[in-house]
Amino acid sequence: MDKHESAWRSMAWLLVVISLALNLRPSLTAISPLLNDIRAGVGLGFQMAGLLTTLPVVCMGLVALLSAQIEARLGEGRGIACGLLCILLAGAARGVVDHSLLLLLTALLAGLGIALIQVLVPGLIKRRFAGRVAMAMGLYSAALMGGGGLAAWLSPQLAQRTGHWQMGLAVWALPALLALLIWLRTPWREAQALAVDQGLGRFVRNKRAWTLALYFGLSNCGYMTVVAWLPAYYQQLSWSSQNSGALLAWMTLFQVLAALAMPALAQRTRERRGLLSISLLAQLMGFAGLLLYPQQVPLLWVALIGFGLGACFALSLILSLDHLQEPRAAGQLAAFVQGIGFLLNALAPAAGGWLREHMGSFASTWLLMLFCVVLMLALTQRFSPASYWRISSNRQQPPGSAVPE
Repeated sequence: MDKHESAWRSMAWLLVVISLALNLRPSLTAISPLLNDIRAGVGLGFQMAGLLTTLPVVCMGLVALLSAQIEARLGEGRGIACGLLCILLAGAARGVVDHSLLLLLTALLAGLGIALIQVLVPGLIKRRFAGRVAMAMGLYSAALMGGGGLAAWLSPQLAQRTGHWQMGLAVWALPALLALLIWLRTPWREAQALAVDQGLGRFVRNKRAWTLALYFGLSNCGYMTVVAWLPAYYQQLSWSSQNSGALLAWMTLFQVLAALAMPALAQRTRERRGLLSISLLAQLMGFAGLLLYPQQVPLLWVALIGFGLGACFALSLILSLDHLQEPRAAGQLAAFVQGIGFLLNALAPAAGGWLREHMGSFASTWLLMLFCVVLMLALTQRFSPASYWRISSNRQQPPGSAVPE
């Protein structure tokens, strides 16, 4: 294969990855700007409404922890196709749902679909983009967040024009259908199956794997909390659903910029701590602004949060992939990290709803996020490149043996 053909093939795979990523957040972010309409329509309290975000994240965690078995049974190609089909069916069902239990079931189905895709894509990227993992992961992360921001902005607009909040949710079945058609036309080839001892069980007794999982979980607590409650917070401050949804979309713009820029910088070095610390400090200032001065320069606070969250998501996944050179093993480590991490941050939306319901405001929610960011700043210092070898649970490796990308 000549260089020209190889470049075109890489570009085609990037477009495939982007089409997949665009479908991984609208099922979550379309909910929050319409939350008041949904609560009135199906009779949900704040704590139960938080389950619309929590249930998909629980699915992400559980499926990630079972990824080795799922991949062995379905394979990468069929697994991703099944994931897109679940998202498609969940979106279509939301167009006619009028009961709280049925709406929660669509959240579970969408979460299953998101989870299937999410656990398989990192390994695909590690294999298809050898030497350019940080770049490809940055584009994947940017597309993932961009899809979420588009849904937060467009869903309330569609709901207002049609007079039905269900239409603001159901429209996201269309990009899932498009992505499914693209994937079915993609000449994907299954990689060799993992051996039993290459599954997630190898990481269960590994302290570094658990540290990475905790780090990833804390980094996404902020995202899940903001997606679930930022529009509701500003609606409590007399903002409209359209303007509060646009605020979430504004945050996503900075998430996308960070997800593109920070991995590009990370491509040049194995040292991630400096970039991660910058990202966390941006979040610290943004959440402090939401807590203390929400009506003064809210665009600045939300932009800082978006930049920090976007960079942390991409960099924390890259950090996990750094620890192992073999693509399938690195993908399994990423699956373990996402599994434990998503189960951890699944608590965040429900915790935010509980705090809002019992405290009467969102101030305690933003205080909780500030505590998580401070804890992450402390954990960041443990991830020196010389420590990557600690991920091996079966044998000692010298510090330079695990080469990233």
